[in-house]
Amino acid sequence: MLPADRLDQIVLRLEFLEAQLNAGPPADEIARISREYAELKPVVAGIAQWRAARTGLTEAQAMLADPDMRELAEDEIARLRASLPDLEQALRLALLPRDAADARPAILEIRPGTGGDEAALFAGDLLRMYQRHAEAQGWDFRLLELAGSELGGVKEAVAHIAGEGVFARLKYESGVHRVQRVPETESGGRIHTSAATVAVLPEAEDVDIDIPAADIRIDTMRSSGAGGQHVNTTDSAVRITHLPTGIVVTSSEKSQHQNRANAMAVLRARLYDLERGRADAERAADRRSQVGSGDRSERIRTYNFPQGRVTDHRINLTLYSLDRVMQGDLAEIIDALTAHDQAARLAEAEG
Repeated sequence: MLPADRLDQIVLRLEFLEAQLNAGPPADEIARISREYAELKPVVAGIAQWRAARTGLTEAQAMLADPDMRELAEDEIARLRASLPDLEQALRLALLPRDAADARPAILEIRPGTGGDEAALFAGDLLRMYQRHAEAQGWDFRLLELAGSELGGVKEAVAHIAGEGVFARLKYESGVHRVQRVPETESGGRIHTSAATVAVLPEAEDVDIDIPAADIRIDTMRSSGAGGQHVNTTDSAVRITHLPTGIVVTSSEKSQHQNRANAMAVLRARLYDLERGRADAERAADRRSQVGSGDRSERIRTYNFPQGRVTDHRINLTLYSLDRVMQGDLAEIIDALTAHDQAARLAEAEG
């Protein structure tokens, strides 16, 4: 049975937020209140649906005593009994604790792993895959750093992705992505296996991570652009080193001011991700068994080009639609990962 007192609290909270918005909150509070209101509104709608179905079932059962209404009541009882489990399950999922970072923009980082030139080419394929997916979702995709390889691959790519529910949808992409295919440079037609690493980090706000000036070293350097293209003849590229952790971030746009802002945003995201990782480890020892653990060393997916197959190893999902996936159609994979994670968290909460 769903906890009635908690449902009442959620309804009252939405009414309170609605009253605040109607009264005109302070300018610095509007975004926070609006965000919480938007999150709670569908939950309250689900509560209302579930309660209406339960009330309707009680009323229909009372109608059974009336011979003239009995047939109608039996039909209504059957309909409501069939709908209640789905309404209750949807409400249980809506009541699961939300990841505070789900609504945030994301920092996407892609780097080649084992496999040399072929790994760099695959990293470039992944970058285009995520860019196409972002475009299809109506998200804003902005490259912060792109270092190209001689053959047209990617040595390192960092992008900022903003839009509705970006981190919630992309957070399961962190890990090692493996590719099996015949490289363009392979004359013998042999299938090679290589890999690239993907990291998806929630964008951090200034209030999340305080970075004292004494903790960073900022160097400027000449920008060479992506793969020798867009060569910048001024010393505008920025490299920021976080001294306590040794994390190094760079940005090579034409504006040194923008480079500093980009690099600091990436640094904050990495430090915020470290803090989230520590908190997750302390909160639950079995967190690593869940698909959202974000373990960068975990091999999460294989893209097999000869068979046109993509397999996500965490949930044993295999799709024979590799072409579509590489074009950015990730919805089926992401939906399955989300459902798996929700089911695991629901089982944990009810266990």
